[in-house]
Amino acid sequence: MGTEDRAAAARSIRDALLTLPEVEMAASIAAYASLRSEPDTGGLLFALWKRGTYVLLPRVLPDRDLDWATYEGPDSLVPGPYGLLQPTAEARGVRAVEAADVVIVPSLAVDRTGVRLGRGGGSYDRALARVGPQILTVGLVYDAELVEALPSAPHDQRLRAVVTPSGGFHRFPGTRPAT
Repeated sequence: MGTEDRAAAARSIRDALLTLPEVEMAASIAAYASLRSEPDTGGLLFALWKRGTYVLLPRVLPDRDLDWATYEGPDSLVPGPYGLLQPTAEARGVRAVEAADVVIVPSLAVDRTGVRLGRGGGSYDRALARVGPQILTVGLVYDAELVEALPSAPHDQRLRAVVTPSGGFHRFPGTRPAT
């Protein structure tokens, strides 16, 4: 995918997310700084931060669990383990994700039932296990990464929705918005 296509995909995903009622009303959102192979989250993080949303980003701990810290703008990110960018702010603890109104999750692929393929460390499965059932958990993937079916294990945490550049926001069957 070329640079222009990647930028257009990132804008489409950002715009679809920013207009979701759950995202518009969220006081706190847990998200991530994307890797080059993933849909770019830089514009999304900046837009959320500028409109006053409290944005938490992960820090990978030695046991691969996720600690969380506040995003304080693009200059507040530094290189961390596994080539990830992480925030420089004070760590809030692994349970900080519990307070998020929305959790945006990196994914290599997502199937049409919410099964997510991650990078294999179990970091997000542990974090998502701490998130309440009413909280929107959403994966961001390119169009070709939304697939019919993926294998899953008992510890895998299903997403409640996905956003793709062409398809926009899609909520999975059996999930509903918080009331």
